[in-house]
Amino acid sequence: MDDVVAGGEPAGPARRPPGLGPHCVGLRVVVRRRVPGEQGPTGGPALTDVLGTMLAWDGATTVVEREDGTRVTIVIADVVSGKPVPPRPPVRLRVSAEEAERRALRGWPAVEQHGLGDWVLRASGGFSSRANSVLALGAPGIALEEALEETVAFYRDRDLPALAQVVVGSDEEAALLGCDWCDARPGAADTTFQVASVAQVARRLRTLPRTAPPGAVVTDRVTEAWLAGDARARRHRDAAVAVLEGPDEVALLTLGEPVAARGRVSLADDWAGITDVWVSPGQRRRGLAVEVVRVLVGWAAERGATTAYLQVRGDNPGALALYERLGFVTHHTYRYLLAP
Repeated sequence: MDDVVAGGEPAGPARRPPGLGPHCVGLRVVVRRRVPGEQGPTGGPALTDVLGTMLAWDGATTVVEREDGTRVTIVIADVVSGKPVPPRPPVRLRVSAEEAERRALRGWPAVEQHGLGDWVLRASGGFSSRANSVLALGAPGIALEEALEETVAFYRDRDLPALAQVVVGSDEEAALLGCDWCDARPGAADTTFQVASVAQVARRLRTLPRTAPPGAVVTDRVTEAWLAGDARARRHRDAAVAVLEGPDEVALLTLGEPVAARGRVSLADDWAGITDVWVSPGQRRRGLAVEVVRVLVGWAAERGATTAYLQVRGDNPGALALYERLGFVTHHTYRYLLAP
């Protein structure tokens, strides 16, 4: 519906408020205007702001559509100031790094998980850093020094290095660095946590050329064929199988026999976590990674997923370029710290 807030037709061409004009049509703007006939708290004219997308500008009036769908027609002579503002971030980008990581925790469940306040101690026999590190987000519930002592003891008892997963630039990272924890991978790139709309990824996949993939096999169990390209998982077989099969809803995909490509997707609520996308060295540059993502995203969409996420190292330009084409954006970045 329309909410007309004009103060009457202006007598002649209206001045153009700085920052506003016909070039703003289609952009998100904030417009400060006088409210005709109303007095402000200091005795001057009352002022109010309108935030939304500019739909029209005819030189005398402008139309702004608020986020609730209400359209406001504003006489330009009543405008005090205004400017374009950045688009509102999608809902998935407004989720905190802590919430995103806790969602991902369900998609990569460690063999052992123990709470330490908000922190989560994880151990999985050495299979993957994520499943063998303390997720240091929030408060540990006890003094920091005591929490770090408990963390070191936890991993020492399991013959594992004491690692902490921290969000880059977070208070937790600063606190651990202040206690002499150090970068566990000096010189290596950090890991980006990327998110995208499942619907957007599906749309973009439809615009990409199709590759005639080898036969696809989708199962909820780790097979010998799936393990063939993962030396790390074969070294820690039992723990790897427990982690990979751990989520309530999970799919493991292989393409071809012998396996030319593979991948995995898990579902927790409406978030789908894509992991372990791999293409055999002899089969690369044939579009098989796209086909893997196509199958995994399709599986997730059929089950009601609305958000897809994945983790990719910052020194993997090929993967970063692919995921950018599909609509993924970096939500936050994390790294691992090692106890002194």
